[in-house]
Amino acid sequence: MEWFRRLTLSTQFVVAGFPILLAGMVAIGFAVEREIERGVVRRIGEVQSLYVDSLVAPHLARLVAEPDDADSRRALDALFAGTPLGRRIVAFILWRPDGRVLYSNEHDLIGRTLPTGPGLATALRGEVYAEVIDRRSQPHDTAQGDWPDRLIETYAPVHAHALGTTLAVAEFYQTTAELDQAMAGARLRTWGVVAITTAAMMMLLFGVVRRGSRTIAAQRHELDTRVSELSALLATNSRLDARVRRAAAETSSLNERFLRRIAADLHDGPAQDLGFAQMRLGAMAESAAGPGRETAAVPVADLAAVRTAVDTAMADLRSISAGMQLPDLEPLSPSEVAARAVRDYERKTGVTVGWTARNEPRTAPLPVKIAIYRVIQELLANGLRHAGGAGQQVELTADADEMTLAVRDRGPGLDAALQEQRGRGGLAGIRERVELLGGSFALASSPGEGTAARIRLPLRLPEAGDE
Repeated sequence: MEWFRRLTLSTQFVVAGFPILLAGMVAIGFAVEREIERGVVRRIGEVQSLYVDSLVAPHLARLVAEPDDADSRRALDALFAGTPLGRRIVAFILWRPDGRVLYSNEHDLIGRTLPTGPGLATALRGEVYAEVIDRRSQPHDTAQGDWPDRLIETYAPVHAHALGTTLAVAEFYQTTAELDQAMAGARLRTWGVVAITTAAMMMLLFGVVRRGSRTIAAQRHELDTRVSELSALLATNSRLDARVRRAAAETSSLNERFLRRIAADLHDGPAQDLGFAQMRLGAMAESAAGPGRETAAVPVADLAAVRTAVDTAMADLRSISAGMQLPDLEPLSPSEVAARAVRDYERKTGVTVGWTARNEPRTAPLPVKIAIYRVIQELLANGLRHAGGAGQQVELTADADEMTLAVRDRGPGLDAALQEQRGRGGLAGIRERVELLGGSFALASSPGEGTAARIRLPLRLPEAGDE
């Protein structure tokens, strides 16, 4: 039925509706024709019964009184021998109400008592019964093998002359010539009206359906156009999303290079100057403390204080510089980057971290490696601040498209939602960094049950050719 669904709605209506309307037309036509035929048969039977009644009634009273009266039989035989009535009526039976045959042009039936049917019962009630039959199903036509196959069977009451009472029932069979002539014109008119009415209905319904079909087709075309536009917009949005993710990755790389440059500047600039100042102040302190220098203008205690302050500044600057500068991550695999972050944390804090890696990915874009290092660095630092580094664990797993990083501790737990609302740093910064790369960040924690963070990162970022 695939071919049917591809047709327009109006064509579907014609293909499916025309056979239904045609079947309805045929059924209605035959029903109307049958009713017309019944009416014509009844009219013919009633007219013929009046004629028969007028001819048979004068002989009926004597025949009822004397069933074997030969004169009455001869008179009735004369009515059906070579007369117009005899040419129209091929068989005639005169019944008594008890089912006995008073007379028949088939003399073998006279005097016999035969089973009565609905026609005889109807005539005894004073009504005329007429229908078209097949004469081959009747037992009394064997003497007339040349009779037509179709006959009009009629049962009519026969009244006593001048009394009006029903004394007998006349059963007669006549040809259908008059019926066929009447039905020829009636059939033509009936089928013509039915055909014209059906055609008008078909055209009217087809017009309504065709109008609806055109409306649906126009709306479908408009919908297809809108879908095409939305598909184009979706493709554009996908390209824009790829650009945003690539820009975020590039921004992350630029940010790390910028931090590295700042770290180098801090180390090579202020740190070198403070180191030189430290050396000079040390020399000045030694000079002032030598023999014969008791009257030096700069007190030794002040110089010692300056030296201590400069030493402290140097320690702070170098600490800041070391924290801002990333190791060279480009040649490392993702699991090696994670292991490096764990080792750096352990070296700085002295806290032991459980580290496992399964299905280790061989490679990942540099922005993803940077995110791995920074995320582990921040989460372990948070665990140290809030959980004292208790039970810290880092686990890395991967499949073909993405890697999963899990960081846990067994500390007192925290309100994760509250922590993320405190600003762009900390957990909020981790979430932003991960989601910019197309990953996801989930944190599960409750007071007294520790904290578990799960980070998913893609192993491939959009390239310029992916647009």
